[in-house]
Amino acid sequence: MTGKTALVTGATGLLGRQVVKAFAFHGWSAKGTGFSRADGLNILKVDLSNTAEIERVLDEQKPQVVIHCAANRFPDKVEQDPAGTRALNVEASRALAALCAAREALLIYISTDYVFPGRPGEAPYEADAEPGPTNLYGQTKLDGERAVLGTFAAAGKEGGAVVLRVPVLYGQVEDGKNAESAVNVLMDVVMKAARQGEEVGAKKVAMDHWALRYPTNTEDVARVCYDIAVRYLEADNKAALPRVLQFSSEDKYTKYEICQLFGEIMGVPINRIEPNTEGNDPNASVQRPYDCHLSTRALKELGIDVSTQDFVGWWRRECRAFRH
Repeated sequence: MTGKTALVTGATGLLGRQVVKAFAFHGWSAKGTGFSRADGLNILKVDLSNTAEIERVLDEQKPQVVIHCAANRFPDKVEQDPAGTRALNVEASRALAALCAAREALLIYISTDYVFPGRPGEAPYEADAEPGPTNLYGQTKLDGERAVLGTFAAAGKEGGAVVLRVPVLYGQVEDGKNAESAVNVLMDVVMKAARQGEEVGAKKVAMDHWALRYPTNTEDVARVCYDIAVRYLEADNKAALPRVLQFSSEDKYTKYEICQLFGEIMGVPINRIEPNTEGNDPNASVQRPYDCHLSTRALKELGIDVSTQDFVGWWRRECRAFRH
């Protein structure tokens, strides 16, 4: 499928960088949009709150597909800026959808497993399961899903947009900034705790050992985005295709178990990190779900490969730590 153009919003972010690479690998012209880190060449500076700027870049690039990765995706930061989050996660998504629909561009909206309540015993969730976010982040992403799909439906372009829900992501970070990922950042926690291990009076770190997470590699998500784009663009009847898809690794860990793995891979003790099995503090502003595991059935039914990299194997290679 050469001669095609993909436009990726949030292309300087953890996932967006890999999505650009995945399309470029297949011979597409892959352009990204960013704001603070845009270089003006491969990453075009676009303020997603400015409809005219979105319109300009769509008309200049004429993409067949737009992958919308840009979002405020850290639940704690969302709580600190609800208005800004809604503007990006919902309203910018709605505006982008209207402009894509008018130009016959396929829109892939990246969403989250946090649209589900994650109550014990309910997972895995099918794509058509009843959502029920437990925090504002999940709610804004669900509202964004509805804004995108509703805008395409209202334009008579059903099938021109698809939602892809994913869980917590990990992968290659930029300039060693592990804070880009809620998984990668645990490596920093482990190494800091190990360094402080010998210090008298060093505080112990309480780490969640309650909620189940399914860390999924950004390269795998990017590959799936590409496969979805090809499948939907080649379909004779897009309206017959699913509106919501889900992708997830089957690797299951608590954050404490991830710390245990990182300690083992790096050969450092984690005795300064203590498991916390209490679950949510009822007074906390962000209530996290227990288990939002996503079923990948809808993707499988489309014939899309849902295999993922092995979590431990990827980290061993990344850390150059081949231990037996």
